[in-house]
Amino acid sequence: MKVIGLTGGIGSGKSTVALVFQSLGIPVFNADNEALALYSEDRDLLREVVEEFGKEVLNSDGTLNRKALSAIVFENPAALKKLNSLIHPLVAARFSKWRSEQHVPIGLREAAILFESGSHVDCDSVIVVTAPEQLRVERVMRRSGISEADVRARIARQWPEEKLRQLADWEIVNDDNCLVLPQVLKIAEALRS
Repeated sequence: MKVIGLTGGIGSGKSTVALVFQSLGIPVFNADNEALALYSEDRDLLREVVEEFGKEVLNSDGTLNRKALSAIVFENPAALKKLNSLIHPLVAARFSKWRSEQHVPIGLREAAILFESGSHVDCDSVIVVTAPEQLRVERVMRRSGISEADVRARIARQWPEEKLRQLADWEIVNDDNCLVLPQVLKIAEALRS
């Protein structure tokens, strides 16, 4: 199976683009969703996270308090690196299993930090989804209910779109002006040929 990476900054709309590819019969592995699932399914991982970051990352019912963990790691690059070292190998193992179960010529690997995590090396090519920063900020504020300052801080910690554009093989502009479907169809057709 040919693996196509799909990435983009927060609020770019990569999950929406992934759904369009999925509707065309191209399966999608969502690394971010898999990571979230691991926090609730893998007790050893949760124990390691608590050992590393403290009990304040837990809710009263013993589940992960994602907001508390985010507050710690997004303010501390070393903490984020440590968290990534715990979660990325587990997500990679899930991806390998998912890939072995697919019986199609093309599959997508969606990940917010595809290049940063080194996951792009497992991809035959990469698509980046881009959108103007102000639009991204508005989307995330609407979706997640966090402040503009928090969204901008998260954007500032991600790789700039220009760098992602330079590394990617394809770009989908999701700016609410350019239609996404024709862009996806064009890429899907090129990938299948």
